[in-house]
Amino acid sequence: MKNKVVSFILACVILFAAWHIFSLCLDKAFLPTPVDSFKAFFLAIASGELAGHFGISAWRVAISLVLAMVLAVPLGLWMGQNEKADRILAPFTFILYPLPKVVFLPIIVVILGIGNAPKIFLITLVIFFQILVVARDASRSVPQGSLLSIRSLNATRLQTYRHVILPYCLPQILTSLRISLGTAIAILFFAETFASVTGIGYYILDSMTRRAYTDMFGGIIAMAVLGLIAYGIVGLIERYFCRWQKI
Repeated sequence: MKNKVVSFILACVILFAAWHIFSLCLDKAFLPTPVDSFKAFFLAIASGELAGHFGISAWRVAISLVLAMVLAVPLGLWMGQNEKADRILAPFTFILYPLPKVVFLPIIVVILGIGNAPKIFLITLVIFFQILVVARDASRSVPQGSLLSIRSLNATRLQTYRHVILPYCLPQILTSLRISLGTAIAILFFAETFASVTGIGYYILDSMTRRAYTDMFGGIIAMAVLGLIAYGIVGLIERYFCRWQKI
């Protein structure tokens, strides 16, 4: 644990040093130094302006990830264990999975309006398919010996899913969730810069429009902090529920 903290701090120092040197060499207003950027970040948080946008963005991401997990995990596990369902649903999944869902944002906004609903729907839609594919493939790979063993004990279908299939698939599902976080943050930024007046994405775009570049980088730092917090929370969940794994 100590080595991980030291490595993390060292990586931050190297990145910030490179950022600072590049900013000084370029000497342009649109690339402020890390010191100026973090100063703008903390001032905006203290004033409450950025804090409000941060809270809204965090809420959107959290709701989207929970919805995607609740919808995709049961369906994916069921598809992996039910050949008939898989034959029917798998073709739709693999047609829709690579489709860039962000292109539907204008249509989603027209249908759902410009509030939280279109952002949450879009993020959920994208993450849903990423988790669904992993859950389905993981469920298909559950050893038949384990399934036969618990069925020999007269376990119900629900007990089989709870005690064998879900524990076996959970590490892969949570890993896919961690990988999906980057996509979720990217989709969040895109959605908040389109027909929106709230969120970190809007704050960044508004700052760029005003040529307030230190504020813009303060928003970028806020987006990075949001991603780190989400990644850390998923890591803690994985560490708790998958204690038998070395994470």
